[in-house]
Amino acid sequence: MPESRWPPRPGGERGGPDQESPEELLTRVGAGDESAFERLYPLVAGPVFGVVRRVVRDPAQSEEVTQEVLVELWRTAPRYDPSRGGALSWALTLAHRRAVDRVRRAQASIDRDARVAAESVRRDFDEVVEEVGARLEREQVRRCLGSLTELQRESVVLAYYGGRTYVEVAAVLRAPLGTVKTRLRDGLIRLRDCLGVA
Repeated sequence: MPESRWPPRPGGERGGPDQESPEELLTRVGAGDESAFERLYPLVAGPVFGVVRRVVRDPAQSEEVTQEVLVELWRTAPRYDPSRGGALSWALTLAHRRAVDRVRRAQASIDRDARVAAESVRRDFDEVVEEVGARLEREQVRRCLGSLTELQRESVVLAYYGGRTYVEVAAVLRAPLGTVKTRLRDGLIRLRDCLGVA
């Protein structure tokens, strides 16, 4: 497995009485000193990568987040106040926040994809079940309608599938209203029994 390019190797040895502290360097970066950032970079890049890697775990994403943190460090350096804490602590706080944000975004994306996938599977399954159920019901209703007398079947079809009133059914069938009502009632009772409706 190839060795990761992170953390970058420092350009020179750290230490010495005339070496600037990370706090001094970050303050100078905040004032726009690019050369100060070049000297600060090797001091903070490794620890930043370490924090990010512990949170994010994936090496490639960790490198990406580390780059984002270092850009943010450059961009927000003017807000750094040495009296409130060390430069490395500040950089590591930025790193931790950015890493946690990355993990949360990734998890939210995974959760969203899982929800969409579950809904589409459930919807497809429900549509199939619904269609099969409707077909079975239609077949059972047809079979049960076939068990009725012709007058009962015509009365039920005209009233319930045709949306006609008792009077209209009687007129279409040229039968007395009382007879149509009796045939409808008898037909519905037989349908109920045939369909197993309580």
